[in-house]
Amino acid sequence: MAEPMLQVKNLTKRFGGLTAVNDVSFTVEAGSITGLIGPNGAGKTTAFTMISGFTVPSAGDVLYEGKSILGQPPEALARLGLARTFQIVQPFAGLSVRENIAVGAYLRHPARDAAMAEADRVAALVGLTSEAYKSASALTVAGRKRLELARALATGPRLLLLDEVLAGLNPSEIRDIIPVLQKVRAAGVTILMIEHVMQAVMSLCERVIVIAEGK
Repeated sequence: MAEPMLQVKNLTKRFGGLTAVNDVSFTVEAGSITGLIGPNGAGKTTAFTMISGFTVPSAGDVLYEGKSILGQPPEALARLGLARTFQIVQPFAGLSVRENIAVGAYLRHPARDAAMAEADRVAALVGLTSEAYKSASALTVAGRKRLELARALATGPRLLLLDEVLAGLNPSEIRDIIPVLQKVRAAGVTILMIEHVMQAVMSLCERVIVIAEGK
């Protein structure tokens, strides 16, 4: 049996007297879309910040493709093929949509022409081709969510952590983005997603992990 792409082992994070994540363990299989659900304040995003290298766990380990990645910074993890999105979308407002995506593409494509070509490919994948030359600040909420997804995809991830990428979207916008996420997975990207929109979770995820009160 193939090793899971991601293994979270007894992950714990304490902030003073508060234990935000308490001895959490789960796996994510390569090629899957896995959901991470639970009420607000359950510890989902804190778990993401530890997995993606933005904070160090108080205890436990994170294995990516069979190797511990504990203590590695986000930029090192991006080079290994692990990317994430953020709940609060903050594009570079002074740049176009295409240029925003290219910022991610420079990780694997240091030449400008190659980075721009990759930005165009990713824009088409997420449905932003018609918006490519607009200022990122002119995008709707749905457009900004797609841009956040595109910037992460442009880094060339094998594992993508999506933090509430559907939050703030109306039902028709959610229906429109579900096929985009399915195309991303079909392109060979494994997805772990935090989501409150159960319609999307049930449509997309083969497996769902529930966190409540950090457990």
